[in-house]
Amino acid sequence: MEVIGTIEALRQRLARERAIAFVPTMGNLHAGHLQLVEIARQRASCVVVSIFVNPLQFGANEDLASYPRTLEQDCVNLEAAGADIVFTPSVSEMYPVPQHVLVEPSPIANALCGAARPGHFRGVATVVLKLFNMVQPQVAIFGKKDFQQLFILRDMVQQLNLPIAILAGETVRETDGLAMSSRNSYLKPAERMEAPRLYRALLQVVQAAKGGRRDFDAIEAQTAQYLTQLGWIVDYISVRSATTLLRPAPDEQSLVVLGAARLGKTRLIDNIEFAL
Repeated sequence: MEVIGTIEALRQRLARERAIAFVPTMGNLHAGHLQLVEIARQRASCVVVSIFVNPLQFGANEDLASYPRTLEQDCVNLEAAGADIVFTPSVSEMYPVPQHVLVEPSPIANALCGAARPGHFRGVATVVLKLFNMVQPQVAIFGKKDFQQLFILRDMVQQLNLPIAILAGETVRETDGLAMSSRNSYLKPAERMEAPRLYRALLQVVQAAKGGRRDFDAIEAQTAQYLTQLGWIVDYISVRSATTLLRPAPDEQSLVVLGAARLGKTRLIDNIEFAL
């Protein structure tokens, strides 16, 4: 496995490759990331993983400075998982001049997580497009845990006619149901015990919907109140169309419930797709 830090060296190395699968990450990798690498290995002869904590997607009061950086262990894990190249650019390599040209995602980027984190998905879409231009993969793999991000990046690829297939990896969970996340390391022991409750609350929404309830506004409000009473700070609980991420039509069958809430200083997100 090769670790490459510059765009020029990356392009020189990839010039001889004809089948590239790409997994963009911000590092502090867990089993969910490694599952994406496994999917990539099945789709191409060369697997590239990027590790870059992207300042463009962090708000002024967010955790850019404290975001966990574990490059040495990440590389050990990626080599064991079968990655061929790890791209580890610096901020100055990715942004040698101020980034004035930005990707403006579709309006759904302003809802859900976008409402709580203004400009976040603009930063995500911009850095991913830059990485796509550097790596030029045929396939890119993202996890379903950030369902809205996956939706926005698929939309970007379609809107800009990029010759890249976007594949999705299923959310990987701890044994108690907590969705694996790089930010889970922020959780204090008592918070870690409480954290799976978000997933269980979303399961209750699914069960209510499958039981025949369609008053989603009421279900969402009840679920948010339940979590709030237990000390969570809820950004949203929302039932959406799994195909458009808009509010579901009355006859919509393919749905997803998404949730984002803070436990202490840690913001957790999760979602469950389901069909009626």
